[in-house]
Amino acid sequence: MFGIRRTLRAGATIFGLSAIFLLALPGIFLELLGLDENDSALIWSMRMIGITLVALAGNMWANANTSNENRIRFVGRIMSVAALALGFLTILIPVEMTWCAILYAVIGFAFGLNYLVCLLRRKH
Repeated sequence: MFGIRRTLRAGATIFGLSAIFLLALPGIFLELLGLDENDSALIWSMRMIGITLVALAGNMWANANTSNENRIRFVGRIMSVAALALGFLTILIPVEMTWCAILYAVIGFAFGLNYLVCLLRRKH
């Protein structure tokens, strides 16, 4: 298991790459999730999420490098809840599940559970 700092860095990397993908090719991402890749409102939403992921990835990376242990635990709790919620929301996608949606949910659950285990073990 990774510690919270390494998990934040790994998550920041994945979110950063996802952000680039969502900004550059939102239609392909929608198609992979089984959603309408021609829906302009969904494409706009994917790009908005991409911009948000840029900010989140940057904050995750910055927080991973802090020396403040209380801050690391706080961020770990927030990210555990957020990652688990991302996994659950992905399962609730309003279309038939695709391999990509399943993978996306598994990744969210894996990160959420890793943060939780690290917090319980106090591994930062």
